[in-house]
Amino acid sequence: MDPEAFAGLLAREGFREVVTVTREANGSLGVHAHPFEARALILEGMLYLATEGEEQAFRAGDEFHLRANEAHSERYGPQGVKYMVGRK
Repeated sequence: MDPEAFAGLLAREGFREVVTVTREANGSLGVHAHPFEARALILEGMLYLATEGEEQAFRAGDEFHLRANEAHSERYGPQGVKYMVGRK
């Protein structure tokens, strides 16, 4: 899905806050949670997202969804990652 179509999908689903996040190459964030629901589209690079002890890899064009307060950790690929995320 292209970013413009994804932004339209987010708006239809009630995600009013939309931001673009860029993370450094080979970086990581330990286990944490956010007080908001998040739905994202990977624009560039790679993200490894671990929830409930299971890690998934996301590449450009992939989407991921996190519930509010869902514990997760993140790792970023050798080129880092850039993604568009809607929050509600």
